[in-house]
Amino acid sequence: MSENKIGLTIKKSEDISKWYTELITKADLIEYTDVSGCIIYKPYIYEIWEMLKGELDKRFKKIGIKNAYFPLFIPEKFLNKEKDHVEGFAPEVAWVTHAGNSELNERLAVRPTSETIMYPYIAKWVRSWRDLPLKLNQWNNVVRWEFKNPVPLMRSREFLWNEGHTVYATKEEAEAERDKILGIYQEVLKDYMALYGISGYKSDREKFAGAVYTTSIEMFLESGKAIQGPDFHFDGQNFAKAFDITFLDEEGNRQYAYQNTFAFTTRMIGVMIMMHGDDKGLVLPPRVAPTQVVIIPIYKKENKEEVLEKAYELKELLKDFRVEIDERDSYSPGWKFNEHELKGIPIRIELGPRDIKESKAIVVRRDNIEKEAVSFNNLNQRIKEKLDSIHNHLYDRSKLIFESNVINAEKFEDVERAIKEKKMAFGAFCNRPECEESMKDKVEGLTTRCSPFDSDAHGKSCVHCGKPAKLMIYFARSY
Repeated sequence: MSENKIGLTIKKSEDISKWYTELITKADLIEYTDVSGCIIYKPYIYEIWEMLKGELDKRFKKIGIKNAYFPLFIPEKFLNKEKDHVEGFAPEVAWVTHAGNSELNERLAVRPTSETIMYPYIAKWVRSWRDLPLKLNQWNNVVRWEFKNPVPLMRSREFLWNEGHTVYATKEEAEAERDKILGIYQEVLKDYMALYGISGYKSDREKFAGAVYTTSIEMFLESGKAIQGPDFHFDGQNFAKAFDITFLDEEGNRQYAYQNTFAFTTRMIGVMIMMHGDDKGLVLPPRVAPTQVVIIPIYKKENKEEVLEKAYELKELLKDFRVEIDERDSYSPGWKFNEHELKGIPIRIELGPRDIKESKAIVVRRDNIEKEAVSFNNLNQRIKEKLDSIHNHLYDRSKLIFESNVINAEKFEDVERAIKEKKMAFGAFCNRPECEESMKDKVEGLTTRCSPFDSDAHGKSCVHCGKPAKLMIYFARSY
């Protein structure tokens, strides 16, 4: 990284798309490849994904979910077993048709999602009520090829995710899992990524292909677009009937099982980058930042040894945090400040000979560039307080961006105005796919987001067609 190339040249407020594209490459997060929509996750961003994966995995295991792995390739006959599912994914599927120079007897789908490769085998494993519940999760990659303009992380053709698949004996047990899983997702989004989102039901038109209903966590960005976060699908008995997943109950009667699926993807890192980043670069929430504190020693040749020795003492003092010392001699302190701001490191400690004499260090927060001289004796406590303060500030700002961009819609003109002004509308909706399609035809880019679990549309009329409303829902443009 050379001195004349560091830093962003595009302001977030002027062109958020170009800003984002420049940021993710200059901050050393991703590399483009020759396959459109397929990116390299460089170590800095992959470390973030590993932390998120670890937190989620720990929580899944606590509620009895176990990891497994199923093949990447899915025989076409399996993919065709559930009608709604295959129709929903048909435009997205990448196919393998040849092995070497030989044409395959049957096309193999490159995994767009794993229901159809998992369920023929789950049908073999589930025989009795004693085999239930079965709770599985995969950490893997999937490929979806339908869209024309991929955006790295936000809409990639290949991405990483968790893919949960659970099987229950009763509808009640299966549906009771929803709040546990969404609770886990909300906890990680809030407590680690400082992201605010609303949980609720997707419209019938937007539900997962093959599901009875879909629930999701929806977020809103400064770009004026909403984006879907983690989701949870109640699949009922749809896949069980397609794949003959049955069991003998305690009375000896054969029953179809009930199933759920749920996922959290690398898209959330893209959302986090776009939500918190600024004109200087990344702003990483401290709990997912690979480096939480960077110490930058400032010295001349004659006092280098003294300053570095103190820097390493401070690193040991701060051993409860993820700390690095930037002692590269080939770059100036100012250049290092800019680089670490670009990479979003939450706290910078500046340490020079004068600071050592005064038994203090200059501590700089990344989120607001606020500086404070902190005594060495108080450094550990102040770093902890500042990291917590940064996290809370980022989360509160994320929540404010969502809540301050909602227009309550009494009629369709309010929805149109919200979309035009790059905001969200919240209004009553009949939940008929044909009504939603008609709205999309009238307003370019309009989508339904989710209907909050605690909302009530009783007695209201759809803002578009006037028919009795089934739910209250958010409308917005989306990624």
